[in-house]
Amino acid sequence: MTKRAFIFPGQASQEVGMAQDIYEAHDSIKKLYKKAGEILGFNVANISFEGPFEALTETKVTQPAIFTASAALFSLLPKTYTFDMTAGHSLGEFTALFAAGVMSFEDALKIVKVRAEAMQIAGEEKAGTMAAIINLSREDMQLVIKHSQLKGIVQTANFNAPGQIVISGEKEAVKYAMEAAKTAGAKKALELSVSGAFHSPLMESAKDALKRVIRTVEFKTAKVPVYCNVDGLGTTDPKKLEENLILQIDSPVLWEDSVNQMVSDGATEFVEIGPGRVLQGL
Repeated sequence: MTKRAFIFPGQASQEVGMAQDIYEAHDSIKKLYKKAGEILGFNVANISFEGPFEALTETKVTQPAIFTASAALFSLLPKTYTFDMTAGHSLGEFTALFAAGVMSFEDALKIVKVRAEAMQIAGEEKAGTMAAIINLSREDMQLVIKHSQLKGIVQTANFNAPGQIVISGEKEAVKYAMEAAKTAGAKKALELSVSGAFHSPLMESAKDALKRVIRTVEFKTAKVPVYCNVDGLGTTDPKKLEENLILQIDSPVLWEDSVNQMVSDGATEFVEIGPGRVLQGL
């Protein structure tokens, strides 16, 4: 028996023209984008479809743009195409919560807007960076991090897949950790082009803003288990989902753990819903 998991991508899956085909083909999607523009205060359809790419990659733009595109794609799926569980990578967790009926499109986008703006400000106020470490075990990576923290703030940010870990923090500490990781046996250590040290303590000010807006939204019991980034476990409990969403902004994304847990819980088919194919590559 097929057990289907819907998964939703996060930041870095943006591309100019995303969801333009369904926008042009469906009045319901035009209405969705109109509603999104009213909430955001800018024409998200125009910047998503026409760019420029540099503007689309700004955190305050890209997060709501990706959420809207993913939600639009989800809304077109036939109701008979059911799913048994869901998860989203970082920002994608908001789309998963929308898909699971935990919150409305409007409420989810309202939170995403505040989150994106606060994360961009935090990134500007406390400059940091992120890096992908390839082919180093979790255990060795944790030893590298512990040693590198003598140079400043740095922590693991994403456990994306076996052999792919992302670290985040202050520039000096991250660059030191990159060299230490290569010395410890990592095949590669690549600094990422990002506007902030996401999923690290440098996002603390953004966490405060996120908490305030989340407290204004009612979380409903999920229709299917949502596998959360902070612990990799599935839950339908609205209070747990709310707390996990707050914790997520400065905690590691346990994506590998989430996928493994979904498989353990019977998932036989994964369907990525959103722009690009980032999650399929993990």
